[in-house]
Amino acid sequence: MTTGEAPAFDDGFRERLADLIAWRRDVRRFRTDPIPPEQVRRLLALAALSPSVGNSQPWRFVLVEDPDTRRAARDCSLAANAAAAETYEGERAALYRSLKLEGMAEAPVHIAAFCDEETPVGCGLGRMTMPETLSYSVAGAIATLWLAARAEGLGLGWVSILDPARVHALLGVPASWRLVGYLCLGRPVEEHDDPELVRAGWQDRLPFDDMVLTR
Repeated sequence: MTTGEAPAFDDGFRERLADLIAWRRDVRRFRTDPIPPEQVRRLLALAALSPSVGNSQPWRFVLVEDPDTRRAARDCSLAANAAAAETYEGERAALYRSLKLEGMAEAPVHIAAFCDEETPVGCGLGRMTMPETLSYSVAGAIATLWLAARAEGLGLGWVSILDPARVHALLGVPASWRLVGYLCLGRPVEEHDDPELVRAGWQDRLPFDDMVLTR
């Protein structure tokens, strides 16, 4: 058991943390130069320090390195993207088709983040009434990975436009694992502190006061 004095986080650190959070963006435009495997493992180790319901640690990270599997995963995304485009009409449809929504062809690292929904770890604590907290725990670990990557000058993109069942079959993982996020990791081509969808005119940021209620 580790004990001792907790580290002190001063105003300078908090300002830098605020910068880190502000500059953490969903990246779709990657440079193709490789990322050292030890750096990827270090970032995943930081993600694994995230909190989880009942200390269940349900995240399972699959490094997708086989070129054919990566191409098949991207084909899956492209097919889902084409289907999604058909749900819009007029100017919104044209705008949708102009968006770059994934960087799977360029990103040097692909990571499929799964939730082990049958993990015995944690003995079910905290999830009897909200079993979805297992997946929320994985989402929290992804957020930690996002920030850790940004702190090392890397970008992360979360690909959600794909068929999770097809990805599951492609990767041959256990039936109890459910895909939470297909992630692309690499060095960004460009840096921005605002979301790409804002710059493209798809959706502005909501006013903060619209998202906080008091009861």
